[in-house]
Amino acid sequence: MKKPFASIALTLSLGLSSPLMAEETTNDIHVYKSPTCGCCADWVEHLEANGFDVEVTDTNDLNPIKVEAGLSRGLASCHTAFVGDYVIEGHVPASDIHRLLKEAPQARGLTVPGMPVGSPGMETGDRKDPYQVLLFNEQGQTRVFADYH
Repeated sequence: MKKPFASIALTLSLGLSSPLMAEETTNDIHVYKSPTCGCCADWVEHLEANGFDVEVTDTNDLNPIKVEAGLSRGLASCHTAFVGDYVIEGHVPASDIHRLLKEAPQARGLTVPGMPVGSPGMETGDRKDPYQVLLFNEQGQTRVFADYH
């Protein structure tokens, strides 16, 4: 009788700690953006279309939020978001955020510095500028997380 109970307990513990379950519990993302920024609103729509539950805070003073998030000028963009324990800066594709949550690397977050044309929220016809999604740590060091050409 102990054996079935042990296998059920093992199944439950493995099931509850699966990456899929972990990702499902971190689909809440909080975005801080300017109230007048159209590309930020478009990025929020991109997130919602890709399974995120988005809370938006409009503010005219994003600098304190960026400083508190550990973002240097070189990593900054037009909006800042928080999902789980991560910072998401700029026009990061939702697929990369899902990947970040699934892989759960030791990092501060992801950023797409600047506002590259063709990134989510920055679509302009058929034009797509190459850009990189950078993974950054507490010290501001980066490595390429995804490359878009």
